[in-house]
Amino acid sequence: MSPITAPGPIDAGGISTDTSRLKSNDNLDKAGKKFEAVFTGMMLKSMRQAKLSDSLFESKALDTFTEMQDARVAQTMAEHTPLGIGKAMTDFLAKSQSDLNPGAAEPSP
Repeated sequence: MSPITAPGPIDAGGISTDTSRLKSNDNLDKAGKKFEAVFTGMMLKSMRQAKLSDSLFESKALDTFTEMQDARVAQTMAEHTPLGIGKAMTDFLAKSQSDLNPGAAEPSP
């Protein structure tokens, strides 16, 4: 019987240290969109907490529905009309990864 081998390097804790799949423009763009959605969601939540007026109907069910609606609105805003914070983050991270940024290649001696 042959031993089972792992697909990438494994440290003593049994967690793979192979991070090559993480370095792609697609993953970076997805992370930027998710970050944009989280940021927009936090902004909407903060605006809701300001309570400029009292509502006529207050209940836990209405609060839960409003939170779900805000999460969906934030996700839609991040996909269709982004604020730009996610793109700024992905641009910043892409500059630090030379394999994702073709213009950042090291000059030859």
